Order: sequence, then structure tokens, then C-alpha cells
Amino acid sequence: MARPVPEAEGDATPPASRVRVRTGTAIGLTGLVGGMLFALLILASASVYEAVAADDGVAGLDRPVLDAMIRLRTPLSETVVTAFTQLGTTVPMVVIGLVLMGALYLTYRRRTIIVLMLVAAAGSITFTIVGKAWVGRSRPPLVDAVPPFEESFSFPSGHTLNSTVVAGMLAYLVVWLADRAWQRVCAVLGAVLWALAMGLSRVFLGHHWLTDVVFAWLFGLAWLALLITVHRIFLDRHARRLTG
Repeated sequence: MARPVPEAEGDATPPASRVRVRTGTAIGLTGLVGGMLFALLILASASVYEAVAADDGVAGLDRPVLDAMIRLRTPLSETVVTAFTQLGTTVPMVVIGLVLMGALYLTYRRRTIIVLMLVAAAGSITFTIVGKAWVGRSRPPLVDAVPPFEESFSFPSGHTLNSTVVAGMLAYLVVWLADRAWQRVCAVLGAVLWALAMGLSRVFLGHHWLTDVVFAWLFGLAWLALLITVHRIFLDRHARRLTG
């Protein structure tokens, strides 16, 4: 008489109940890890804000870092960095974001690409406008800045916040959808380098204090963490419904 084959050996497809358990665990872990990351980034950005409001702590680095940047400037570097930082203004960023979003949509045909990009960008712009009005921080003195000068408030750096969010969301979408590892790696590296370079360019040109930029990096990452966590939970719940 043949020995009964255990379920694990005889059926490579796990039962739906087991898949649902694994999916439910994935949802819980995604929410936990994403929530903790979001909370840590918010706490870090709040710490920077408090330092700026009290003019102590990390805000004490603002003047020394700006002085160091001024010493590094040359006519050529000022021209090159100014040309680069202009890409972070509203019109170029909108064009770049729309072109890359359109390319991703035409490649993968997922409406979620458009939804996530629009929500991410709308939140970033809103946070920038509200933050500048709320804090009302003055920019570095014009004598320390490279023209063209800007008149809006300094905190947070809108160039940095918007660049971090737009580039970060584009990178996430590539990581989610692309099949090849090199595409995912290049997307993440490109987003990191873009956000870092944009933020540092603002300090280099004397258009922002260091803490304006650091806050924008942290808060932008927090917003991304929240959106990505919600999206991953949605994907896990959708997978669970399919096995239900």
C-alpha cells in the first residue's frame, strides 16, 4: 500500500487559508515597519523645527556651514550650481515629473502611477506653502547669496522638499514595477543623488540655511514613507481578497 503523501509534499500550491494568514501577517508587518519609519522621520523633522524655533541645537550649524560654502564658491561653480538649482523651480519640476510619470504610465499602464504621483506632489507643495507661512523664517542675507535672489520665506526649502518627494516617488514606482534589478538600483541612486544635490545647491548658493534643507529632506521622506506604506497595505489587502 502506498504511503499517503503529506500535503506539503504532494501539493506545491499552499491552501488559501495559509495564503491568507501569510498575507495578513504581511499587512501587519508593513503597517508596523512603515508606521515606525514615518514616526521616526516626523520626530526627527520636528526636532529640527524646534531647533530652528529656539535658535539652538543643530541650528547652530547654519552660519558655519554657509560660511564654508561661501569659501568654496568660484564664478564657474556659481554658474553651474545656479543652472542646476533652477531645475528645482516649479515649472521645470512639473515638466520633469510629468514626463517621467507619463513614461512610466506608457510602459506599465497602471493608473496607480498617476494617482501616487499627483497625491505625493500635491502634499509636498501644500506642506511647503503652509510651512513657509507658519514659520516665517528669513533667508540668509542677500550679501551671502548668489543671484537671482528669492523673496519667499526660507523654512522649509521648497526646492528640496519637492525634489525629494517627486524623485523618491518615481524611484518607488520603478522599484515596484521594474523587472530588472539594475533598473531599480539606478532609480534609487538617481533619486538619492538628485535630492541631495538639490538640497546642497540651496545652501551653496546662500538661498537657504542648512536646517531648511535638512528639515525638507526628513519631512519629504516621512511623506513618502506614509504614502508607500498605505500603497503596500493596499496591495497586500488586494492579494488577500484574491485568495479569499
